[in-house]
Amino acid sequence: MTITKRFWISLIFSIPMLIGMILMPFGIMVPGSEWIQFVLTTVVMGVAARPFVQSAWASFKKHHSNMDTLVAIGTATAYIYSIYAMFTHQAVFFESAAFVITFVLLGQVFEERMRNNASNAIEKLVDLQAKDAEVMRDGKLVQVPLSEIVAGDIIRVKPGQKIAVDGVITEGSSTVDESMVTGESMPVAKNIGDKVIGSTMNSNGTFMFKAEKVGSDTMLSQIVELVKKAQNSHAPIQNLTDKVSEIFVPVVLSLSILTFLVWYVFLGATLASALIYAVSVVVIACPCALGLATPTALMVGTGRGAKMGILIKNGEVLEEVNDVKTVVFDKTGTITKGKPEVTDIIGDDKQVLAIAAALEESSEHPLATAILDKAKMDEIPTATVSNFQAIEGKGVSATINNQQAFVGNDKLLNDIKIASELRDQMIRLQDEAKTVVFVGLNHEIIGLIAIQDAPKETSKEAIATLKSRGLRTVMLTGDNERVAKAIAQDVGIDEVIADVLPGDKADHVETLQKQGKVAFVGDGINDAPALTMADVGIAMGSGTDIAIESGGIVLMKNDLRDVAKALELSRKTFNRIKLNLFWAFVYNVLGIPVAAGLFFAIGFTLSPELAGLAMAFSSLSVVTSSVLLNKAKISGDVKTA
Repeated sequence: MTITKRFWISLIFSIPMLIGMILMPFGIMVPGSEWIQFVLTTVVMGVAARPFVQSAWASFKKHHSNMDTLVAIGTATAYIYSIYAMFTHQAVFFESAAFVITFVLLGQVFEERMRNNASNAIEKLVDLQAKDAEVMRDGKLVQVPLSEIVAGDIIRVKPGQKIAVDGVITEGSSTVDESMVTGESMPVAKNIGDKVIGSTMNSNGTFMFKAEKVGSDTMLSQIVELVKKAQNSHAPIQNLTDKVSEIFVPVVLSLSILTFLVWYVFLGATLASALIYAVSVVVIACPCALGLATPTALMVGTGRGAKMGILIKNGEVLEEVNDVKTVVFDKTGTITKGKPEVTDIIGDDKQVLAIAAALEESSEHPLATAILDKAKMDEIPTATVSNFQAIEGKGVSATINNQQAFVGNDKLLNDIKIASELRDQMIRLQDEAKTVVFVGLNHEIIGLIAIQDAPKETSKEAIATLKSRGLRTVMLTGDNERVAKAIAQDVGIDEVIADVLPGDKADHVETLQKQGKVAFVGDGINDAPALTMADVGIAMGSGTDIAIESGGIVLMKNDLRDVAKALELSRKTFNRIKLNLFWAFVYNVLGIPVAAGLFFAIGFTLSPELAGLAMAFSSLSVVTSSVLLNKAKISGDVKTA
């Protein structure tokens, strides 16, 4: 039976006793009210309270105690004593047992509702999945349900349709709205060879794509699993809660027995009065809020992170983030875009680029690809070439419009002179760690093209934000030191560790950990060991599956600015957990003396049912505190502004 059903049963069967309590001061007594209360409370104890008793008994058999132990002992004591009192014509306290169960369940209902609300963003993503797709079967396009799509299927997507699964475009082009998965608001242009993500929305073109990942392997399914795993995980601070419970419960039970003995034996109170104080101590001490403190904050924090495109995969990360002193970055694909691109053209832009593109058209070299991409972007028409030939180790040459053109590297300078002005430009570009391509016509160099794996537009701002928070930034890369230092200087990195072999990255992270906790940000297969070794591994969402699996945090938008947001969100979530634990203990510490009757002389006492209500309010305050985490300002998150 669900917690909500148990709560409603407990509430419905407790209300008649509440009405009886309200009428009693007016001298209105319901005939046989004790027997009615006995029947009503028996239903509450048998149905709504049974799981508490079962949990307490299971813990007792293992020589442990938990919060359910307090609830079970307190309510069972009140219930059993009331049966004895009913037959001996003394005051009964059936309503105390029933109301305590009702209020405890009220706190648990809030917890369950919190858990559901925190998962809403993910459930909405799942609901937005395509239900079917047009798949090529036996040479014909047929409509099939999502569950029947297999890897390798060729699928057609029309304008306005959802993309069914993850895959690669084989025919056609379009723009795709990927905001629901990546958070990127601008539609992304997609052409043949580009990857598409399941459940994203196709905009204006029709294309065919080959299914690569289906079912639980799709990006959306993996996101859902990561968030679920995080929401059900425990931060290490939760272990402290469990250890406290081991000590706290026996202490409370001892205080309850001591309270009973002091009132009954030493102060001469009636058995009923002494028992009420003892039961009140047990009930007010039941820190249900303690059990809510960690999971509710964790669920809200991870749920909010998912909406921001930041996946916090487990609770352990939160505690580690709190003490991070150094953030280490991989270079290629993390700080930089991960592919070479043209950054500078010296000379007549159109002429230089047209010659270079014409000669590099049939080359598959990454630098040639960068030149061709730039020509395509600038809409430079490709000239017809003839007499194409390679200049061994130097470049290529061909005839364009009856003129001899050539493109190559700096070894061409051994045969061909370069103007002093171009030479100065060449030295400047090389000092910036850019690869320089020489473009010539009729035995004369007419221009230069500089190519570099350039930093992402957001990298400089991201590094500056981290440094402003007192964090040390380090670049750890296998690239040569000159290139690495040029990039580091461009984006503002504090320290560079270059020429690192893939297998040695984790060792360097371990060395840095001797100076304080380390967060590592990376995206490649070679980054996986370092991501695992670091106290906090942050994987870029565009990275390899193994890197994403190794990271404790995944940045879906591939935006380095999200590193600072992820660290800030994690810190605020962990601080909220600590605040929740503080308030949970404060309620108990303040409540126990009142429940024990220390303030009886001034007329300030606490009955078991009021103790249960106070306990429910403590749970409500903790849940409210966790919900307010949704409103906490995270720098750069426009939704919180």
